[in-house]
Amino acid sequence: MQRDRLFKYVLDIEAVIKEIEQVQEECHNNFNKFSENFMAVRTVERDLQIIGEAIKKMLQINPELNFTNIRNIVRLRDLLAHQYDIVDPAILWGIIIKDLSTLKAEVAKLRE
Repeated sequence: MQRDRLFKYVLDIEAVIKEIEQVQEECHNNFNKFSENFMAVRTVERDLQIIGEAIKKMLQINPELNFTNIRNIVRLRDLLAHQYDIVDPAILWGIIIKDLSTLKAEVAKLRE
């Protein structure tokens, strides 16, 4: 049962990462186009919030899980949920560029 729940969260994270990659592609991998596109920014905010929530629930099931920056991912979820008004698109873009590929690889490895 718990393994099924973990797998569901892995699938959720993978789906959301694909969505973020689509946003990045639609913005031609350009920060200015991203930051000027309200819908793109909101989509990434929501998607990162989903990732954080999924990881938070995964940790409740298995506290031994270890992703790079796992605590920062959960803190970002809390920030997006409770202090959304201070989120800078540059922070979101930095996460897309620097951290998303690492998370994608780690989630794929967990899926195996």
